[in-house]
Amino acid sequence: MNTTRLCRAIFGLALLGLASHGRAENIGSVDTAFQLLGPDHKVVVEVFDDPRVAGVSCYLSRAKTGGFKGAIGLAEDKAESSVACRQVGPLRFNGVLPQQEEVFSERASIFFKHVRVVRMVDVKRNALVYLVYSDRLIDGSPKNSVTAVPVPAEQPIPTKRK
Repeated sequence: MNTTRLCRAIFGLALLGLASHGRAENIGSVDTAFQLLGPDHKVVVEVFDDPRVAGVSCYLSRAKTGGFKGAIGLAEDKAESSVACRQVGPLRFNGVLPQQEEVFSERASIFFKHVRVVRMVDVKRNALVYLVYSDRLIDGSPKNSVTAVPVPAEQPIPTKRK
């Protein structure tokens, strides 16, 4: 193997490492478009647990770009995603929650684009609200999805008051 091929292989593996899934666990995916070279375009479903609220899991679906660029981590995923958070066990709060906090972030391209999930506390209704959106360093997308997890009235959410 010559030096150029070796450098390309190392660069490709490094890019794949940058595109890793962080804290989310892959549940499954469906193909949406065939690609002759590289993986197909698809919609993936992942799950992550709220790091500060035990008993809440969030299911995230989003587009993943395939093809050659997608295979080596150079493709930019579409800013289309959806989130559904559910109570999956007894609710336990890990300390006082801020009014708004990012609970998940993952790269959607190698160049400054992320899919983010933010938790907000609706004190009046005693609910946790989760918003998913995509941002870019310069120009984000208004496409978003929201879901809420009601908390029983007898279990107030410990939150920081403004």
